[in-house]
Amino acid sequence: MINFNVPPFTGKEFDYMKQAVENEKICGDGPFTKKCSEKIEALTGTAKCLLTTSCTHATELAALLAKIGPGDEVILPSYTFVSTADAFVLRGAAAVFVDIRPDTMNIDEKLIEDAITERTKVIAPVHYAGVGCEMDAIMDIAKRHHLMVVEDAAQGIMASYKGKPLGTFGEFGCFSFHETKNLSMGEGGAILIRDEQYIEDAEIYREKGTDRSKYFRGQVDKYRWQEYGSSYLPSDMNAAYLYAQLELAEEITQARMDRWNQYLELLTPLAEAGKIELPYIPEYCTHNAHMFYLKTKDMEERSRLIDFLKSKEILSVFHYVPLHSAPAGLKYGRFHGEDRYTTKESERLLRLPLFYKLTADQTEYIAGQVKAFYC
Repeated sequence: MINFNVPPFTGKEFDYMKQAVENEKICGDGPFTKKCSEKIEALTGTAKCLLTTSCTHATELAALLAKIGPGDEVILPSYTFVSTADAFVLRGAAAVFVDIRPDTMNIDEKLIEDAITERTKVIAPVHYAGVGCEMDAIMDIAKRHHLMVVEDAAQGIMASYKGKPLGTFGEFGCFSFHETKNLSMGEGGAILIRDEQYIEDAEIYREKGTDRSKYFRGQVDKYRWQEYGSSYLPSDMNAAYLYAQLELAEEITQARMDRWNQYLELLTPLAEAGKIELPYIPEYCTHNAHMFYLKTKDMEERSRLIDFLKSKEILSVFHYVPLHSAPAGLKYGRFHGEDRYTTKESERLLRLPLFYKLTADQTEYIAGQVKAFYC
């Protein structure tokens, strides 16, 4: 059976985790946490990176820093994981969903401005599949309307828009290091902070509302409860696991890109024959081969293709059910404008296996079975 995903593993993870134990510092903000943060800062150029226990918690931290509260509104796509909305809904905000672009599956930047009200505080673009949203337009809208931007770059590590890393445009960017992501620590994430003015507050919120980070740097003689907060620190053993992959981030990305390009080459004839649609990458984006998807004619055809591939020992999956149609979406948000593409495109999209150690032979076999289904 070819699994849909196999968590990345480089071979050094256990060695580094053993070092973490030997350091006698396995809780949060140990030596490997520091190494990971510094590595991500070097890769992205952000002012500060703080590791978190998940991308969900990174986004919650961003919501705290943005001072989101009851009555506020946040504009985001409905085609995203629940965490994008959860972080703001937990603070009492309403989720205002707008339609996506059918080419990239990203939020349609042309629809954002019409959804802005006097209650709007944040625009939360989601870089689907590691393909950047139209950030020039989004940042322009945010600037003109005095809004903050929180980038959900859960899938965006090692990807860029016009040469600038995803997650570094808005005030805050959020990465995921879940086991399904290009780089993983099992469960984990990171918040990227663009402006230094937010760093101290971020450290306080992340450390249960205390100035413990300043204490460990010798800046205060004891740490005190300064604000509300929570515990968003991952174990240093998790960070040790991640650091082994950050060291090989370029190699891992290239390995995935090789398989992504192989899929594209092998399946292009089906697309040219009008049987399927393949991913679109704008020329201004450098993606990270986070996923390879295709679009079928409709949901019924997609279900048949998933079943067919499973019969050939290939696990393929569909992706998000649009949030605005879910019970919580109806309760905590609203869809602004017409749902022209969100639901229709979500019902056609199918993801093929793609992971670090996927082989060329496996990729050829998978593409061959997709062709067999249609031919």
